[in-house]
Amino acid sequence: MTKHIIKISVAILLIISTTIGIYYIYKNQQVEALSKYGSSGQEVRQIQEKLKRWGYYNGNIDGIYGSQTTAAVKAFQKKNGLSVDGIAGSQTLSAMGITSNQSSSGSSSSRPSDVNLIARAIYGEARGESYVGQVAVGAVIMNRVKSSKFPNTIAGVVYQKGAFDAVSDGQINMNPDSTAKKAAQDALNGWDPTYGAIYYFNPNTATNAWIWSRPMTITIGKHRFCK
Repeated sequence: MTKHIIKISVAILLIISTTIGIYYIYKNQQVEALSKYGSSGQEVRQIQEKLKRWGYYNGNIDGIYGSQTTAAVKAFQKKNGLSVDGIAGSQTLSAMGITSNQSSSGSSSSRPSDVNLIARAIYGEARGESYVGQVAVGAVIMNRVKSSKFPNTIAGVVYQKGAFDAVSDGQINMNPDSTAKKAAQDALNGWDPTYGAIYYFNPNTATNAWIWSRPMTITIGKHRFCK
């Protein structure tokens, strides 16, 4: 009888432990799934505003997490090497530069040193350009990192010999302003107004015949962007 009671007690304890474990897993998933399909509110509006500015989202800024927002979040996640689930959890929100009131566990997907280096390159290369034009220079850096034709790190791309005039003439060492830093963060977060360009040049000063042969994607300010 005693052995039977012990077995029953052990079984009950196992059931209780399993139930508690499942509850905490579910609870943690609910906390992590901060904004997802069907959600609404100010956080969703922030997500939509950011994704629209970066070219991922074409819908209305209505604060409703529908199918268009889900698709845009998935595209952003894929571009930034995140888990592609369409859910704006803490990592995705952090990559967007959004601080959630529901979670503080996420960490930024971009290091301050990366932001600063891209900002210095932008400031040295394009501080006289529009904001979009500055983001575009940062986007070229990011596109080169992803391309097999270039080094696979931000520092490697920026400091590749002959790649950027700002490195050659020392302007890379200037302190970037807040606009260049913001443009760098936007480029790191996936905004690409160049449509995948990996080169750019000033048509008024370029003398290299090869660069003129590259297929153009867009002209922004004084720079022509190409692949």
